[in-house]
Amino acid sequence: MWGKDKTKKVDFDRHAGKTTMIAKGTVINGDVKFEGGLLVEGTIRGNVRAEDGSEALLRLSEAGQIEGEIHVPNVVVNGKVNGDVHSSAHVELAAKAVVNGNVHYNLIEMVMGAEVNGSLVHSQQKPASSEVPISFDKKAKKEDKAPSLDAKMETKQSPA
Repeated sequence: MWGKDKTKKVDFDRHAGKTTMIAKGTVINGDVKFEGGLLVEGTIRGNVRAEDGSEALLRLSEAGQIEGEIHVPNVVVNGKVNGDVHSSAHVELAAKAVVNGNVHYNLIEMVMGAEVNGSLVHSQQKPASSEVPISFDKKAKKEDKAPSLDAKMETKQSPA
């Protein structure tokens, strides 16, 4: 219930040699399909895709922007997305995240300050791995994480 997070973390180190970076100031007009890791600090005007069921990880930095749909198993957003986000595994919305569209997720983490202008849609898909990407805040300690919301709440009606 309020236990420690027992899942392993995924980081870009796992995708060594398979990480693509789109630098700040770079603009890509067209769809992007990738394997491994993708770090976006620039702008993509098109859809971003990775193989569903893979351990692919998209990380959108504070300066990054995507104008199109995202279909990636693991997504960490700290920038701006104009379009829907589809994640079969894990979505993390960091403090500077702005999503103008719906977020379809299996597991989600949302930090105070993150903004979603659309719907949060839970899908019961099982990810290929129980691993989730590491947060933008690499200094965060496991005990600093918010407790899970699996607790059952009981209400009692007072006599009228």
